[in-house]
Formats: sequence, structure tokens, C-alpha cells
Amino acid sequence: MSIYFSKFFTALLFGIALIAATSCSKVNNSIETVEAESKDTSINQQSIALPTPSTNSKGEQTAVFAGGCFWGLEAVFEHLKVVSDATNGYSVGAKKTADYETVSTGTTGHAESVKITFDPSKISYEQLLKVFFSVAHDPTELNRQTPDSGTQYRSAIFYSNDEQKRLAETYIAELTEAKTYPRPIVTQVVPLEAFYKAEDYHQNYLNNHPTQPYIVTYDQPKVENLQKQFPDLYVSK
Repeated sequence: MSIYFSKFFTALLFGIALIAATSCSKVNNSIETVEAESKDTSINQQSIALPTPSTNSKGEQTAVFAGGCFWGLEAVFEHLKVVSDATNGYSVGAKKTADYETVSTGTTGHAESVKITFDPSKISYEQLLKVFFSVAHDPTELNRQTPDSGTQYRSAIFYSNDEQKRLAETYIAELTEAKTYPRPIVTQVVPLEAFYKAEDYHQNYLNNHPTQPYIVTYDQPKVENLQKQFPDLYVSK
């Protein structure tokens, strides 16, 4: 009986771990370890020429991107040595609905997003776009990023000025012309109406929960791909 019980118990724990790793909005924080095999889903965009950082720009600027659960986006941009801050939050919807439980219903208009603070004299907006499109998410998935689905997980670039809009639209056109992806890019390029910082427990999430099943399965591979594709920009945290 002990052998059968041991097998049953092992299978039960494995099942719980799989459930915990299925969704950004349904993570079981009590489960701390999981062994997961994740394929490399990054896209090599080295053929797309990008400008060097502008030495004429002064002062920090911000960029706001959305593409799936914000834990993974934040983790990627936090590991860029030239980014001073990456903050998880909610964009586009109303302030009164800018909380995790409400946004997770998919009815608020918000998108889980990350506000990136950077120095344009050290890294260009175009380089941030390249990281966003190559390792941070899949821009061909509409209103989802596996395994999360809903409009709150849509792919979007929220521009704060006309120049960011121009650069984003130009870069997407270049990716499309180069046929970088097997499917059309569905990333929205829309004005940033508002950004509301997410709850404190969502900030620096990967570093605070490195062995959580969802993180190990879906987000750690993004950081690993960042290190592979952009070794000069990568920094360990």
C-alpha cells in the first residue's frame, strides 16, 4: 500500500504544480519548486538595423509596453543594465478599476503593462523595441500570451509622444517587411492615456519568486533568452 500511496501522492503534487503554472492570475504562491522544460521562443532580429543611442538626448525618458503577464515583461527589462527602473502597472482603463482582481476580469479596458525608465544617451527607444519584440513576448498572439488569455494580456505599445509613435510604427513595418514572424503582428500602437502602478506584491516579482512554477516555466526562459541575444546589455540581478 505504501508504494501505491507514494505514487498517488507524487502524481497529486505534480498535478497541483501544473495548475499553479497555468495562469498569471491563478498562481499558487505556496508551491515553491517545479521542474519545467521550456522551448526557446525568442526571435532573432539581428538583421533589423537599429540606430545607436542618441548622445544629444538629455534626461531620463519612459516607455510603456504591454504583452502578457507583466511579471515576465518586468523581469526582462529589469535585466537591462541601462534601464534604471521597470514598474508593473495598468494602462488605458479607469483609475477606479486599476487593481489586479478587477483587471483580471478582462472587462476594464486595462492592459497589464510595464513602464520602463531609461537614459536615451545609453540605450535608444528602438533598442527597447527590439528587446520587446524579440524576447519579451510574442507579438502575433491576439489578446493573449500563452497561457494567459484576455484583453488585459494584449500586445501594445503605449506612446507618450509623436516620436515614439513614429518609431514604433516604423519598426513594426520593418519586421513585417522582413517576414520575421510566421503570422501577422497584432501589436497595438496607441497613446498612453494613463499608467497606474500595480500593487506592491507585483513589483520585482521574478526576483522575489524565482522558483514559483509559473515563473520557472514562462518567465525565466525570457530572461535567459535576453542574456543570449543581448549579452552586452544584460545584467544579473
